[in-house]
Amino acid sequence: MRLRTLGAAVVLGLAAALAFFAWQILTPTDALRAGALVVEVPPHEGVVEIAARLREAGVIRARWPFVALALVTGSARRLKAGEYEIERGARMLDILGLIESGRVKQHTVLHPEGATVLELARALETERLASTDDVMRAAAEPALLKTLGIEGPSVEGYLFPDTYQFVRGMTPAEMLTRMVQRMRGKLTPEVLGRAREKTLSPHQLLTFASIVEREAVVQEERKLIAAVFWNRLKRDMPLQADPTVQYAVGKERRALTRADLETDDRFNTYRHPGLPPGPIASPGIASIEAVLDPAPVNYLYFVAEDERRHHFSRTMSEHNAAVARYRLGRPR
Repeated sequence: MRLRTLGAAVVLGLAAALAFFAWQILTPTDALRAGALVVEVPPHEGVVEIAARLREAGVIRARWPFVALALVTGSARRLKAGEYEIERGARMLDILGLIESGRVKQHTVLHPEGATVLELARALETERLASTDDVMRAAAEPALLKTLGIEGPSVEGYLFPDTYQFVRGMTPAEMLTRMVQRMRGKLTPEVLGRAREKTLSPHQLLTFASIVEREAVVQEERKLIAAVFWNRLKRDMPLQADPTVQYAVGKERRALTRADLETDDRFNTYRHPGLPPGPIASPGIASIEAVLDPAPVNYLYFVAEDERRHHFSRTMSEHNAAVARYRLGRPR
C-alpha cells in the first residue's frame, strides 16, 4: 500500500512538474502580454547567463525552464548574440527559436537628401548604434577613405541618401561603407560617362551636386540652380553659394553673418573661385541629374523669394532689384 501511495505521489509530482514546465514554455509572461520587449544578448554568454538576462528583462518567468528547453531541443550551443525584439505574446518556444535564428532587431535610419555626415552621426547616436564622435572619426579615417577610393577628406557626399536598416553591433565603418557602396551603385558607367563629357570627375560631380542639393527646395528649380553655377564657373566667377559657407563655419542651416562670408576657408565659395574641395552634403539622384543636364538659361544670380522658391536674374542690376524686393522686404 505504501509503495502504491509513494508511486502515485511520484506520478502526481511528475505530472505537476510537467504541467508547470509546459505552462512556463507555452504561455507568455505578463510583461509580454502587455507589449513587445527588447533584450540584448552579449557575445560569448552561455545558456545560463542568457536565461538570467531574459528573466531580468521579463521575457521569461524563470531561468531553469529556458535552460532545460534549450538542452532538450539541442539549441543551447546555437544561441546567437545580438539585440532582439521579442514580440508581444511570445512564448518561451518562440523566444528560444528567435535567439537561435539570429534574427536581430533592425534599426531604421533615414539619411535624407542634403543631410551631412554630422547629421547622420547624430541619427545613429539617437538609435544607440554608435556615438557621434565615433562616426565622425570613422568618416575621416584615411585607411577607410583609401579602401573606398574617396578623394576628399571624409565620406561627406559619398553617402547615398536613403533609408537604411542597421543592427546593433555594426561598426561605424561598416555602416558608412554600406552607404558609400549604395552611392557607387547609383554612379553607373552611363552617369560617369556623362560627367566626363562635362570634364567632371566623380568627386567633382558629387561636390557640384551637393551644392545644388542644399540650395534647391522644389524639384523644378534644381536644373535652374545648376545652370547658374555652370554659368558662373564658365565665367570664372565665384559660386557664392551660402551652403558652402555654412559648411565651412559649422553653421549648418543657420543664417550667415558678413564675418562668416569673409572666412578664409577653402569651402567658402565667396572667397575661393571654382568648386570647393569636396561635397558639403549627400546629393540625391535629382541633383546629380541637374548638374549633368542643366537648364538652357543664361542666369547668373538667384535670391530666395521665400522658404521654397528663388528669383533668377541675368544681370547684377536685375539681381540687386530682386534682393531689394525679396530679401530686404522681409520682416525682421
